[in-house]
Amino acid sequence: MSTSAAEHLPPAYPDRAPWGTAGRLRAWQAAALEDYLTRDPRDYLAVATPGAGKTTFALRIAAELLARKVVHQLTIVAPTEHLKRQWAEAADKVGITVDPAFSGRTARTSRDFTGVAVTYAGVAAHPMLHRARCENRRTLVILDEVHHAGDSLSWGEATREAFEPAARRLALTGTPFRSDINPIPFVTYAPDVQGIPRSVADHSYGYAEALKDGVVRPVLFLAYSGEMRWRTRAGDEVAARLGEPLTKDITAQAWRTALDPHGDWIPSVLQAADTRLTEVRRHVPDAGGLVIATDQESARAYAALLKRVCGESPTVVLSDEPKASKKIAGFSEGDSRWMVAVRMVSEGVDVPRLAVGVYATATQTPLFFAQAVGRFVRVRKRGETASIFLPTVPSLLSYAGEMEVSRDHVLGTPPGADDDPLAAEEALMQAAQREEPGDGEELGPFEALGSDASFDRVLYDGGEFGTQARAGSAEEADYLGIPGLLEPDQVAALLRRRQAEQQAARATATADDGDRGAEGGAAANGHGERDAAMFEQISVLRRELNGLVGAWHHRTGKPHGVIHTELRKSCGGPPAALATAAEIQERIDTIRAWAIARG
Repeated sequence: MSTSAAEHLPPAYPDRAPWGTAGRLRAWQAAALEDYLTRDPRDYLAVATPGAGKTTFALRIAAELLARKVVHQLTIVAPTEHLKRQWAEAADKVGITVDPAFSGRTARTSRDFTGVAVTYAGVAAHPMLHRARCENRRTLVILDEVHHAGDSLSWGEATREAFEPAARRLALTGTPFRSDINPIPFVTYAPDVQGIPRSVADHSYGYAEALKDGVVRPVLFLAYSGEMRWRTRAGDEVAARLGEPLTKDITAQAWRTALDPHGDWIPSVLQAADTRLTEVRRHVPDAGGLVIATDQESARAYAALLKRVCGESPTVVLSDEPKASKKIAGFSEGDSRWMVAVRMVSEGVDVPRLAVGVYATATQTPLFFAQAVGRFVRVRKRGETASIFLPTVPSLLSYAGEMEVSRDHVLGTPPGADDDPLAAEEALMQAAQREEPGDGEELGPFEALGSDASFDRVLYDGGEFGTQARAGSAEEADYLGIPGLLEPDQVAALLRRRQAEQQAARATATADDGDRGAEGGAAANGHGERDAAMFEQISVLRRELNGLVGAWHHRTGKPHGVIHTELRKSCGGPPAALATAAEIQERIDTIRAWAIARG
């Protein structure tokens, strides 16, 4: 078999290659290929950020090994049925024929095919079939998003059993960490300085490197808070502001209230996201948006809301629909505005024109969040940006702030002779605190009563920008109107300038309000309305300060009390409960300045 087709494989295949790179591999792909061919290993783990071109790299290696007769056939293992077909299409265009319909029921394929594509679930159902294939012919196994082999103990055992005899194994992942400690087959683990086993990649290419190289898009996270009201199972009415320091259960219920399609939070955020998509489409005419929903009922409700917002029916993709893959392909190839999906559009699913996303799901594991964000970072041409709207939930803000931090899969701390005998129980308790809200049943039934949305901040490149403002305000519009084509450094500069302008405008407004108060007391404002009472102003400022302290806690790990103490030391004045409006505002400005400086 000739490798000529694979040699000319574009670096973003099957997507369009970015500027000036067609006809050659990207630098990371070339370096990883050279490393692989030089070392000639049996097992190889390549970790590359979503959108970097792992498919290209893997197919180039497959073409090399097949041409050199190192292997005689290929097995590709992917997480989903949709990805099986996607791999087969990509391979076919470079001269490698792959059968995506191969299954354990028939256990046969045509001699026209060089390889087969299967799912991890399919391998778990018939591990001995795949083992026999590897024993009968020298086989290269490509384990796409290999962390899925640890989704359950049975999957991991089946994957190991099936492919232990394989001549070569190439493992790929864009998210090399899991939310559990299940070992990933054929991945090497080595103890770190603390003796904790961590996964070891043979080649890594992270988001920060890819962003610097222009391989992925810069991502702006637009966070929205707001007041939530709901009724508990006991009949008590509860009100809380999304983003303020709350207990785990209260945060989960406030989050679920925000996602309720009958409230005002979701409609306001969808309206803002559609406004942002309209701005992006001025520069990128076929840019599309994706709403990730928790369940099918919510997905249909969000689609109805979007139709009212933009006048166009979105594509709705539900995982149990037989035509789900065709819907995704049709949306990817078209130019319609919105798609709404329930988990179906996950890692590896390529819809390169996605530029705006709404994270409208209650799933909060770091793995799922990273997979979701990965749908928006694929570059097609220079200067494209991505915007993701999300609720002001501490865990999500933390993940967004850690976009550029690489992670390894950790198996856990080995027990020592002096270990606390209660440590295991304590670890289980901490794990329980980190568990994601699912469909809400474990939290007990409740009734969402109402919600509203307010623009909170923009997170970008480790910094936070913007001042809290109501949805539909001019302050919000400043950020929704950011051009859709900007270089990463231009995005940061524009965000800093707009925040400085807003802070200056607020300072001027505060000074003007003070002058009016001195002259005429509680005079009416320019709209004939009375200014808010002082206690209301202080209450609003305290909420804003507490929200920023909470965000700073999740970025730095410092306790809330320590952050408040540092603010007092920096700004002076009494504790927050006794501080004046001016003193609280100074602390707000100070912590925002810290965020910018850290970024």
